Amino acid sequence: MEKRLVNQYSPLSLAFLGDAVYSELVREKLVTMANMAVGKLHGASVRYVRAGFQARACELIADMLTEDERAVMKRGRNASSSPQSVPKSSNPAEYHKATSLETLFGYLKLCGENERIALIFDTIWDSRDTLCQ
Repeated sequence: MEKRLVNQYSPLSLAFLGDAVYSELVREKLVTMANMAVGKLHGASVRYVRAGFQARACELIADMLTEDERAVMKRGRNASSSPQSVPKSSNPAEYHKATSLETLFGYLKLCGENERIALIFDTIWDSRDTLCQ
C-alpha cells in the first residue's frame, strides 16, 4: 500500500495491527528457540510484549529510525486513549511509548516493509536481556 494511503489510517488502528505483528514475531522466536509447554511460552511472551519492555525498545531503536518512521511513532505516542486502557503493570508514559512502537510495526506492515520490520525487531530481540532489566 502507498505510504500516503497508510498515513490516512488512525495511529490507534495502526497500533492495533502492529500489536499483532509484534506479538507474532515474539511468539515465533520463542517457539523456534525451544519446544515447551504453551503456558511457559505464554509467560515468556508476556515479558516481551508488555508496555515497559516495548517502551525501553523505543529508546533502543530511536537512532536507527528514518524521519518518516519517527513521525509515525510520534503520532502513535500522542494518540489519545482512555486512562482505563493503561494496564496495571504500566504507567501512562510507558503505555504511550509502547503504543508508538506498535504503530510503527502496523505502519511498516501496511507499507509492505517486511525487511524493515525484521531489522527493527531483530535489533530489539538481540537486546532483550538488557531491555528486561
